[in-house]
Amino acid sequence: MAGEDPDQIRQEFGEAVNMTAGELEKWLEGEESRSVGQKQDGADESTGHASGRRIVELLRTKKADLTGDDLAHMRKVHGYVARHLAQEPKQSDIETSTWRYSLMNWGHDPLKKR
Repeated sequence: MAGEDPDQIRQEFGEAVNMTAGELEKWLEGEESRSVGQKQDGADESTGHASGRRIVELLRTKKADLTGDDLAHMRKVHGYVARHLAQEPKQSDIETSTWRYSLMNWGHDPLKKR
């Protein structure tokens, strides 16, 4: 991350994550949240669900307390959301789609108006 601007990383993270910490935390408690995503090496939790828990922590962390690892995860979240938004399915009902549920695990609800 050398040479990367932490302010830019935080801005891009803020643009990607459109759910509040409380909204995301509540979402992660639901069955739909746990029904999507890839699980690594027999883990009970998907990568996206684990990321969502970390995003909740990041949203509650003061700017001055963010570590290099935090900023790296924020950059990863921005990249994931950008890539998956570009893959929006052409179906008419995305409200209950795995595409939306996966994005929501990463803190972005594509149906939420800013």
